[in-house]
Amino acid sequence: MTESQSTNLSPIEVRDVEFHTNTQTHSPSSILSNKPIKLDIEHAVVDDDPRTWLNTKKTTILFIISGATMFAGLAANIQNPANAQIEQQLHASSGDISLSLSLFILAQGTFPVVWSAISEIKGRKLVYLLSIALFIIGSSIVAMSRTIGLVIGMRIVQGAGSSAVFAIGTATLADIYEPHQRGTMMGVYYSAPLLGPSLGPIFGGALTQGLNWRAIFWFLAIWGGIIFLALLFLFKDTFRKERSVTYQNALNSRLQEQQSSEAKDESRDISKSEVGRENQTTSKDIEAQRMVIPASAIKDVKLSMADINPFPAYLLIVSRKNNLVIMITSGLILGFSFSIAYTCARTLSMYYDYDALKTGLVLLAYGVGSVTGSILGGRWSDRTLARLKAANGGVSFPEMRLESTKIVMLWSPLSVIGYAWVCQERVSIAAVCVMLFLAGFLSVWTYTSILAYLVDANTGRSSMAVATNSFVRGLFAFVAAEIAVPLQDTIGDGGLYTLWAGLMVVVQCMILLVLYKGRSWREASVEREKQKLDAK
Repeated sequence: MTESQSTNLSPIEVRDVEFHTNTQTHSPSSILSNKPIKLDIEHAVVDDDPRTWLNTKKTTILFIISGATMFAGLAANIQNPANAQIEQQLHASSGDISLSLSLFILAQGTFPVVWSAISEIKGRKLVYLLSIALFIIGSSIVAMSRTIGLVIGMRIVQGAGSSAVFAIGTATLADIYEPHQRGTMMGVYYSAPLLGPSLGPIFGGALTQGLNWRAIFWFLAIWGGIIFLALLFLFKDTFRKERSVTYQNALNSRLQEQQSSEAKDESRDISKSEVGRENQTTSKDIEAQRMVIPASAIKDVKLSMADINPFPAYLLIVSRKNNLVIMITSGLILGFSFSIAYTCARTLSMYYDYDALKTGLVLLAYGVGSVTGSILGGRWSDRTLARLKAANGGVSFPEMRLESTKIVMLWSPLSVIGYAWVCQERVSIAAVCVMLFLAGFLSVWTYTSILAYLVDANTGRSSMAVATNSFVRGLFAFVAAEIAVPLQDTIGDGGLYTLWAGLMVVVQCMILLVLYKGRSWREASVEREKQKLDAK
């Protein structure tokens, strides 16, 4: 199959071309090529282009959203050391405590679909502020709760509020970084929430022992307040309507309605054929997607949430085989992460007689391994994409990035088996720490490339793709959290993590399936969607 060829320009080069002509053939250097230039949705001309911002400004944004994802990761695990105290003071059962944890995870996975839809109309900043305000409210009420029912309810509110950063954080990075930079930046960004499962028990244990369980949630409320102020005063919205497929589709529908009702209004006389043609995906290169509706039309029409029904877009994302398969692999990896953090804490407490602080320090090995794997895996992902793109004549496609996972495919399941049996045989704690580090490093190395692939393969829909992925991950994590302890009690750590090692083999096979079949699946989906739009 022949890959479509297109010329990709920097925002400055695009503006220069537009200044000279709208239809002529040019090259990036004006004279070196006669290829027609495509002003695609990935590089649509926008005012105050976030990709041209200074690196210091981009880095500030990266650290702010990373800080937000860190407390979102902490909130899922920080309660664990205080469970016994909560159970005693609020007269709760172990089932109530388990419910407060699993429902938090489920809410954190479910609500991104709502936040993502809002961000595609109202922008990123408003969603960040609203969601973090909700998180602060939920944390504060949990800290003051006198009944376990209120704790469970407000933990759901916490999960809903903390979920937005997972959905639109990656979309924000897509707003400010070019595709060839995203793997590295995704690695840096995703390293923050990975510290949650490790730092959560340490912070939770220290606060519970030094003060009481309520101090945990006041701590989260204060951290949320700091991030809220940073977003309010230091974060500039990165969302640009011209680069959002969701916004463009809603705008397209509105403009077609106006054509029929206001045919005499020449200022809004945009033909259906022109809009439909410009709003189709015409290229299969990850850096050359579809054309966009003119900026003049966007200024003339104001959309609201009533114009967007997000669920067809989510169904469209899931209907693509490559997306569905890669999301299942993502869900399995996150389910493994929640399972190992939860059950390892029990193992250390029951068989090694470790208190909350010692347990947290051991789990830090998993967190450090995850962070290292996230950063190095992201950089290797970008290098792999650049190398394969150069070897392919300068043409790239999203599946190239998944080549970077091959290097760890054999070792990831082996590290999980190693962890299974060092825990089962109660060997030296040093061996447990080593296997935790390797399991975290290798699994997250893979996950970083998966996340970057998902963004690259859904250009213009990155926030909705990640939100859908968050929903799938949340379901897997919810199930993993619910079944982890019964399985651990029944078949032990050896049996449980031998099963997980088998699932890691399934993950590697599914990644290989997308690597070799994903491109044809994706192109067939694009063509099918194009035909449906042409038929309207």
